[in-house]
Amino acid sequence: MTEPRVGIFRRPIRSFVLRQGRFSPSQRRARESLLPRFGIPFNPAPLDFDAVFAREAPRIVEIGFGMGETTAAIAQAMPAYDFLAIEVHAPGVGSLLKLIEEHGISNVRIVQHDAVEVVAQMIPDASLAGVHVFFPDPWPKKRHHKRRLLQSPFVHSLALRLTPGGYLHAATDWEDYAFAILAACEAEPLLENAATGFAPRPAYRPSTKFERRGLGLGHGVWDVIFRRR
Repeated sequence: MTEPRVGIFRRPIRSFVLRQGRFSPSQRRARESLLPRFGIPFNPAPLDFDAVFAREAPRIVEIGFGMGETTAAIAQAMPAYDFLAIEVHAPGVGSLLKLIEEHGISNVRIVQHDAVEVVAQMIPDASLAGVHVFFPDPWPKKRHHKRRLLQSPFVHSLALRLTPGGYLHAATDWEDYAFAILAACEAEPLLENAATGFAPRPAYRPSTKFERRGLGLGHGVWDVIFRRR
């Protein structure tokens, strides 16, 4: 069952700090002109995915898509799937909308809002084929670890939204966060590890310029993939 929705907005700790950032003119134009078409306003009521995408298809949620390059690439490579992309930072929303327009991408919709609230309020139980959380803010200082997104309560909330066999895929370049994510997923009874420990990077997750630069410097990247029992 979906967790109670009353009082869900009383969340004193958030996993992000909202920064306006700097729009490029093209990002601002894309956000202003395309968000009415490809955006979904936050609304504390379950989404009708079939109505939103005007078709029946498996759905994947992308949380914290940054500037949108990875989301756009995955959506183009997986046209049989629909993607609900969630991000709080307006320039990133404008950037993804620009990519949607440039590449004629039709299977992405965007919610510009806190992902924890979107998942709890808008995503029906057992409605998702997958969830992607790629390189969330690691909040590296120990006193800020409480702000990390992928902790047990949110992992449980995501697990409830997956269909049987659906997957949760997280990736991080911060080692101690990787082990914390792995532990939170292992502790969730609705999930089982799709690998032994950490998973190899699947072909559907593009390697970003930032990631390749980090690997070239000897930094690690860890993928965690669990499936709904």
